[in-house]
Amino acid sequence: MSTSIPAQHYDAPGDRERDRGQVVGFTRVPPQDLNAEQSVIGSLILSGSPGTSHQFFAEILDTGLVAEEYYRPVHQAIHRAICEVHAADEPVDPVTVADALTRSGELTRVGGRSYLHACVQAVPTPANGSHYAEIVRAKAYRRSVIESAQRILEFAYSEAGDEDEVRDLVEQQLTEIIAGTPGLHQAPPTVGDLYLPFVADLEAIQDGRKLGLTYGFPDLDAITSGMQPGNVTVVAAQSGVGKSTLALNAAVAAAKTGAKTMFSSLEMSDTELMQKIAAAEGKIALHHLTHQGGLTAEGWDTVRQLGPELFNTLPLRVYQPDGASLGDIASAARACARADGLDLLVVDYLQLVEVEQSRHITREQAVASVSRGLKNLSVQLGCHVIALSQLNDDGLMRESRAIKNDASVVIKVERPDADDKESARAGEVDLIIEKNRFGPTACVTVAAQLHYSRFVDMAHT
Repeated sequence: MSTSIPAQHYDAPGDRERDRGQVVGFTRVPPQDLNAEQSVIGSLILSGSPGTSHQFFAEILDTGLVAEEYYRPVHQAIHRAICEVHAADEPVDPVTVADALTRSGELTRVGGRSYLHACVQAVPTPANGSHYAEIVRAKAYRRSVIESAQRILEFAYSEAGDEDEVRDLVEQQLTEIIAGTPGLHQAPPTVGDLYLPFVADLEAIQDGRKLGLTYGFPDLDAITSGMQPGNVTVVAAQSGVGKSTLALNAAVAAAKTGAKTMFSSLEMSDTELMQKIAAAEGKIALHHLTHQGGLTAEGWDTVRQLGPELFNTLPLRVYQPDGASLGDIASAARACARADGLDLLVVDYLQLVEVEQSRHITREQAVASVSRGLKNLSVQLGCHVIALSQLNDDGLMRESRAIKNDASVVIKVERPDADDKESARAGEVDLIIEKNRFGPTACVTVAAQLHYSRFVDMAHT
């Protein structure tokens, strides 16, 4: 059962010093959220315990929250104790925190061990700890604004000092208010600040130490510099050409290098995706996996080997959203990033992703919103996004302008034998790079082995 603290009942042991002048200028109850403060404390204790993900603990501290920003002095003391335990590289739990508070003589003042457990029980989920911390910081900032404004008022009413002193005080207080704004950005760096990192980055590029994630095709990697974080690759093709297969091949190739990958499919089921991966990696004819009695004893042996040799070690997550909304995909991607990181997100495909639409929004504007949302997500999570897009029968990308604007690389997939079964280039596939922010446009030809659900480099055919 959670223990919340009504604002009017904050006068617990250790809180009375606030009434003796620690916070000045308040004639009403100052801005605060004691439930959020409890939840931060509880989240820190829960996420700092052994056997739990310490990512949430780090996310809370990354907000910049410090002890002084809590409204209740007892919460300030507990926060300091938690940081002391963490700095000593000890597990953070009610026992170790209580021990630290005992050493500082503050355990009784904060309400004893029972209050630490009350804070833990008050937490809805430690995954939201950073959000609770931002609430605490926002309330602290409002209190600091009120305090600064009150100092200015008191000095102005006192008629002490001359006009210059009044101006200096106002300037000082306003500067402190602005500098203390939670989330306030610092002034952008100068080009001089950027020069040395630029040179280091340039050396890494020239030495071949800064390559993006592999698409699975050396020529394509060389032209595009691979898949870079914060960027989007659009793979566009007509229906039936194999864009989903190409994207799944790229996802597996990147995951084999250790890249944390999420494949979000709005068309294929989990079973279909697994069948395609097994066919491509085990060189098993896809129709043998999808039809009764099609798998030979040798095929079964291959499938069994793929378990420990591939599937059990591959950092590839498959996401099938209940709906098809951008919010669902983004939420799943963030969950992956929190769990163990996210390097590559594949979305199959753009035109199936839904956004909230009003009567006044066109389909083109809706797809543009999805495209922009995926671009923003790639930047926020520091991952690369492969977004598949459907081409019209005339070979033009639907809603192409917005999609191309947000993409760093646009690859159009064409099969010469798709319409001409007698083509001299039967089995070949052209990956036409129509846009490339990292190099020239070009055409990379690969071989289609769709019976194995894969595309391969021509040199390996």
